[in-house]
Amino acid sequence: MRTCGIEIKGSEAIICLMTLKNGLFELPDCRQTRFVLSNDSDQQQMRHFQFTFAKFIEDYQVSQLVIKERPQKGKFAGGAVGFKIEAALQLIAGCNCAVISASEIKEQLKRHPLPVDFKATGLKVFQETAFVAGYAYLMK
Repeated sequence: MRTCGIEIKGSEAIICLMTLKNGLFELPDCRQTRFVLSNDSDQQQMRHFQFTFAKFIEDYQVSQLVIKERPQKGKFAGGAVGFKIEAALQLIAGCNCAVISASEIKEQLKRHPLPVDFKATGLKVFQETAFVAGYAYLMK
């Protein structure tokens, strides 16, 4: 099962592709590390964002999206554009989408610590949260 971990930050969805086969993780090469939705997103831009992400899912044969949950209130609350991104991703046909909370991630990491130091993965630093979200989901 190919999974795409996603962290929504501001007006972009930061992604990390991974698969789990026979207890081993694989991080396939990926042409893209983030998708951006402009702050003044109208209906046309929303459709373009969703279409582009759906095409990415199709091209890379992703079967599961895992979005790291963001608080709705408080100091670290997500913005309106971020919630639009989340809705657009959840409504993509033919792909399952799960939202994983920070406490679930923490619990899974306690049970199943990361088998490799993040720096050794070859991913960009800004992809770490997306990577951890995908990993925690797959370890459920």
